[in-house]
Amino acid sequence: MDRRVRLAACLQVVLTALSVTVAGHGPDLRINGKRVNGHLLELSRFGKNPEGGVTRVAYSDVDLQGRAYVIQLMRDAGLDVVIDAAGNIVGRRAGADPGKKPIVVGSHIDSVPQGGNYDGNVGSMAAIEVAQSLAEQGVALRHPLEVVIFQNEEGGTVGSMAITAGLSNDDLARTTHSGATVREGIRRIGGDPDRLAQAIRKPGDIAAYLELHIEQGGILDAEDVDIGVVEGIVGIKWWDVTIEGSANHAGTTPMAQRRDALLAAARYVDAVNRVARARPGRQVATVGRIQAFPGAYNVIPGKVATSLEIRDLDASVIDAIRQDVQREVELTAQDTGTTFTFTLTSDTVPAPTDTRVRRTIDEAAARLGLRRKSMPSGAGHDAQEMARLGPIGMIFVPSVGGISHSPREFTRPEDITNGTNVLLHAILGLDDDR
Repeated sequence: MDRRVRLAACLQVVLTALSVTVAGHGPDLRINGKRVNGHLLELSRFGKNPEGGVTRVAYSDVDLQGRAYVIQLMRDAGLDVVIDAAGNIVGRRAGADPGKKPIVVGSHIDSVPQGGNYDGNVGSMAAIEVAQSLAEQGVALRHPLEVVIFQNEEGGTVGSMAITAGLSNDDLARTTHSGATVREGIRRIGGDPDRLAQAIRKPGDIAAYLELHIEQGGILDAEDVDIGVVEGIVGIKWWDVTIEGSANHAGTTPMAQRRDALLAAARYVDAVNRVARARPGRQVATVGRIQAFPGAYNVIPGKVATSLEIRDLDASVIDAIRQDVQREVELTAQDTGTTFTFTLTSDTVPAPTDTRVRRTIDEAAARLGLRRKSMPSGAGHDAQEMARLGPIGMIFVPSVGGISHSPREFTRPEDITNGTNVLLHAILGLDDDR
């Protein structure tokens, strides 16, 4: 009898401990805001520019230095760290239930040339901070936790694409801002381009993917909102647009007899703007490139090479805007004696965030007393690729003035702390639910 009582008492102690470390997270659990902002500041040293931002393009020397710093932070946070065949840095923390799939969090640390200190970096440092806070406060998750720092996000989400859709030979042969090809770069950062198949994960391999990111737009800052709960990542379509007219002498060709490709292009640019603004919604359409040929003062342009980009969370809206633009250019072509040719060059499908993950993020922000707003992501992210594997969610924090991809990019330390706490509590919520 005494033995049974002792066993029961021991069992109760174990269950009590488990309830504290696994389920009893408590609303008062917080990350170390000073530490995560300090890590962010330290990371900004690698590739620092005189203007205050960074140039830390993928596969460069300073990218390697930044990665080494991040790897040490991950190890200090108690994560088991490896570099996968694609060159992504993966830190893993075991869960209490070995049968559960991992909750994955992360972002990237590479930058555009002359970029800022927050794009990608905030989400990366926040993911590491969450892992360190859980370890320090003795909180064990049921799920394994994976922190992934994806390589070369700015070069086309290369690292996340490598583990989801895979990379083609053309992808690997592409030259990057560092001067290295993607293939050479992967090898340089510790991956193995000859074994990329080993890095690929299958749909259903993850419980969820969460990414904290700066908004990169000015909505949250302008509306004084703490947290953006991302509804999804927009689809993006790109077209090369060629306008053909007739090159001719600028002094001897009467105005009524001209087939001016640049005049047609000017009307086309205006039409794209009008079409995108004419319908309600948050779609955007942009003509970002234009070049006239032959490009001489005294020659009527006979050809123009230009572009079209359309973004929206709904693929059908993108297609509808493209059709409206087509109707406009047909009228322009008739009026100017020109022809338009559209060639689709890129088609990134929209990636809606998961309803349950979105709700979990919203509830986490509400418990923390933070103002929040549902909104789409107008920029692409690694989360868009990770949606191929399982449910995704994204958390936005304000970008002051809506400035990004610039040395003037800035997010307040208190907003970074808020976002990291939301990330922590969203992970805890997903760990309870899934």
